[in-house]
Amino acid sequence: MATLTKKFAALTLATGVAAIFGAGTALAADYPSQPIRVIVPFAPGGSTDIVARIVTQRMGQELGQTMVVENKAGAGGAIGAAEAARAKPDGYTLSIATVSTMAVNSACRPNDLPYDPLKDFMPVTNFANVPNVIEVHPKFPAKNFKEFVKVLKDNPGKYTHGSSGTCSVLHLFGEAFKQATGTDAIHVPYKGSGPAVTDAVGGQIDSMFDNLPSSMSQIQAGKLRALAIAWPERLKSLPDVPTLAEEGYPQLNQPAWYGLLAPAGTPPEIIKKLRDAAVVALKDPKVIDTLEKQGAAPSGNTPEEFGKEIKQQYDWAKEVVAKGNIKLE
Repeated sequence: MATLTKKFAALTLATGVAAIFGAGTALAADYPSQPIRVIVPFAPGGSTDIVARIVTQRMGQELGQTMVVENKAGAGGAIGAAEAARAKPDGYTLSIATVSTMAVNSACRPNDLPYDPLKDFMPVTNFANVPNVIEVHPKFPAKNFKEFVKVLKDNPGKYTHGSSGTCSVLHLFGEAFKQATGTDAIHVPYKGSGPAVTDAVGGQIDSMFDNLPSSMSQIQAGKLRALAIAWPERLKSLPDVPTLAEEGYPQLNQPAWYGLLAPAGTPPEIIKKLRDAAVVALKDPKVIDTLEKQGAAPSGNTPEEFGKEIKQQYDWAKEVVAKGNIKLE
C-alpha cells in the first residue's frame, strides 16, 4: 500500500510539473495575445526614447500586437528599470536598457540600487549603438586629439569638461579618458546633455564628452570641434575625425547602446520571438534610415552577445568609479 501511495505521489508530481511546463509552452505559443508594454526609463524625446519608438513600432507590426512605450524617468533610469525588474515574466512588460541603467547606476549606487542589472533581467537584443565623441570649443588651443592630450597634461586643473551629470555615463567616459591619458581637467556636471552642449558652444566650458547625436549639428556647423570618436571605424559623416583606437586608446573606443530586456524568468520561447521580431525590424530599410539619421547604427545581436556587452560595461563602470573615487552626490 505504501509503495502504491509513493507511486501515486510520484505520478501526481510528474503530472503537475508537466502541466506547469505545458502551460508555459502554451503561453509562449499564443504569445503575444495582447499589447506589450515597453518601459523607457528616461523622459520622452531623448535618444533612448527615440530609438525605442522607432524599433518597437516595427516590431509590433511583425508580432501582430501594439508595443506601447511608457516613459518612467528618474534617478538616472533606476525608477523605470526597477519597475520593469518587478514585472511578471510573461513577455508583456519589457524595458529598454542603456549603459546608465545596466552599468553606471550599479557602480555609483552599489548599496541602494533597487534592482540587480545582471540577475533581474534577461537580455533580448541590442537595438542600436551610438558613437561617443570628444569635442572642444573651436578656440581651444588644440587642433587634434594628440594636441588636446598634451595641452591638458601641460596644464593640469586649468581646463574644464562638461557632462550630462555626476555619475552619468558621459561623466564616466570623461573620467576613463583622464585615467587612460594621465590628464587632469575640472568636471562640470549638467542636468542633461543639452545644457552642456549649449555651454560648450558658448565657451563656458572648454571640452565635452557626449553621445554624438546630441552634438552632431553643432559639429557640422563648426561650433564645436570633434577630436575623436568611440566607434569601430571612421564615420562617413565625419571622415576626418579619428577613432579612439586609432589614437592609441582602444579601451576608450566604446559606443553607447540601447537594447531590449525582459524580466528574469521570461520563457526562452518568448525571448526568441521578441528577438526574431527585432531582427526583422532592424533590417527594415525605413528603420535603418531613421536610426542612421539619429546617429545610431542598428545591431540586433543575440541575447547571449547582448548579455556579454552588458557585463563588459558593468565591469568597466565599476573599475572607473573605483579608480576615480567617484561618488553620487
